Amino acid sequence: MAEMKHVGRYIQNQRKVAVAYRTVPQDSGYCLVVDTASLSDENHDSLMKLVESSAGQSCYELAEAMGRTTLGDGRTMLAAFHAEGKLQRVPTVDIEMTPTSTQVIKLNELNKIIADQKGVSIDEIHLGAPAGGSPIAEEVATAQEVKPKTAPAVQAEAQTATNTPDALSDEDLAKNLRSQADAMFKEAQNLRKQAEELVPTKKTAKAKASA
Repeated sequence: MAEMKHVGRYIQNQRKVAVAYRTVPQDSGYCLVVDTASLSDENHDSLMKLVESSAGQSCYELAEAMGRTTLGDGRTMLAAFHAEGKLQRVPTVDIEMTPTSTQVIKLNELNKIIADQKGVSIDEIHLGAPAGGSPIAEEVATAQEVKPKTAPAVQAEAQTATNTPDALSDEDLAKNLRSQADAMFKEAQNLRKQAEELVPTKKTAKAKASA
């Protein structure tokens, strides 16, 4: 079975989540997740379709793909989930990733593995921090800590998609999106440079002025 990125669950109650950001810059002990059971059926299906797509699986953080995906009502998924209070900040030690039905790894342990592979600290792995060290984004969203819900609360919330106060502010989300844009711009520059080194762009000769 192929491994699936960005999917996990609360350790305490096994409630499934999609992990939008594995770490929060300047506070790498926390992540940003979407509690999938709290979504409407339509939005839930849209999110899971994105997670399972090549776009979702190829991105470093799921939020990158969410920021480029629109929901059925035309809203951008990332902004819409923020507005509805669906992006929640929780400790990484409370989340375990489930890449397959038989594989489980705690998110804080996964973050350490990623940091070791990149040769950086855990504080530097957010938004695709380059192996050289300095993080691309300086600030990302902060939100109130969300504690895992007990079984009765989980069952009740699963029946209705309700807003929660534990969400990101507009200013915080804007910072997050700007950081994401900076990361994508720098990556595009790097890829373009590599392409030019392989095959330089042929300059189109200017047409000679007619006599």
